[in-house]
Amino acid sequence: MLDIKFIRANVDIVKQAVKNKNLKIDVNELLKVDENRKKLQGEIDSLRTQKNELAEAGKKNRPTDEQIKRGKAIKEKIIEIETEFKLVDEKYKELMWQTPQIPCSDAPLGQDETDNVEVKKWGKIKKFAFPIKDHLELGKNLDILDVEKGAKVGGYRGYYLKNEGVLLHLGLMMFAMEKMVKNGFKPFIPPTIIREFAMYGSGHFPFGKDDIYQIINSGKLADGSNVAENKYLVGTSEPSILAYHADEILNETELPKKYCGFSQCYRSEIGSYGKDTRGIYRIHEFMKIEQVIFCKNDYKESEKLHQEITAISEEILKDMEIPYRILDICTGDMGAGKYRMFDLESWMPSRNSYGETHSSSNLGDWQARRLNIKYQQKDGQKLFVHTLNNTAIASPRILIAILENNQQADGSIVVPKVLRKYLPGKIKIIRKK
Repeated sequence: MLDIKFIRANVDIVKQAVKNKNLKIDVNELLKVDENRKKLQGEIDSLRTQKNELAEAGKKNRPTDEQIKRGKAIKEKIIEIETEFKLVDEKYKELMWQTPQIPCSDAPLGQDETDNVEVKKWGKIKKFAFPIKDHLELGKNLDILDVEKGAKVGGYRGYYLKNEGVLLHLGLMMFAMEKMVKNGFKPFIPPTIIREFAMYGSGHFPFGKDDIYQIINSGKLADGSNVAENKYLVGTSEPSILAYHADEILNETELPKKYCGFSQCYRSEIGSYGKDTRGIYRIHEFMKIEQVIFCKNDYKESEKLHQEITAISEEILKDMEIPYRILDICTGDMGAGKYRMFDLESWMPSRNSYGETHSSSNLGDWQARRLNIKYQQKDGQKLFVHTLNNTAIASPRILIAILENNQQADGSIVVPKVLRKYLPGKIKIIRKK
């Protein structure tokens, strides 16, 4: 969300951002609704002033019939205009939720993922002296992955991790969590069933609503009475962690606040129907550790932190010796709320290409405005914080890279050195039973 004052004063800049991000919001319509809203609010304020003046006059002298009649008319007019104002205000909020962040001038200008720019590449692509297997075949032969029964029980894109696959998966989580704590991040296990305001606050609504699972059964109060409230399953712990400080004023000395959320994540993948249908690259549920930062309203600082959280993800991939590349995401692919965005893609031999495993974003104060998260400076001035987020690790997608890059001719898997301590007996190789 942008400041309406900024929008009024920088119409062309906002329109250009809408165009560059391939969004459909009508900025002219927003300005008309805003003007009408201001006019109605002014009329309401004027009528309330008149109403108060009549009330004060009535305290001094017995009100005349004319004053009583006028007071009644003012009251009815206020109700009439407030009804209209409510409708206009709803439309205003609907449009304001859609206003995009102004992207960084250094972000590539482009329409879609084909315009993203590779800015870094690390690691040597392994050349195998034998025909490689993909993660599905490897996982099935080693009895660590079962997508057939996963689909039978969980439906399309369902899966089971088994045996060493589970231990490897959990080891990844512990490895990443230890890395985050070492880098000064406070660990959280946040709610994965959250209220609607948190989804709007993070920007997952209204833009990504189709990708979110909704809990449709109503909850119950302590007395047993039903209370209907929209609840949603998170696709990342980002909205849960952000909403932790909703409607709060933080102290400048507390910043930056660095959190990492460990959670199960759920995504419907409706918008990805027909894409990546084989294996566990695109699935409905997975585990993830997400980095989230709240910092001062200063792009110099938030951009520095953006580089830091991206570097942590790089370090995790380097520690596991997984070749990767970094993409600078273009304006048309980064999403409405992003100021700057980088994707880290890990090498996946069966795809003969890199696949996205991490996504690192700086959103400026766009989310903080939606969630009303501010901080107070030493001079007493209150500003909205900047927020950033990035994947530390997401599994089982990263298992694709681990299994395929570390396979041997007999179908066994060499466990990355940094993960061995998390497996019983610190096993070095996962072999066929």
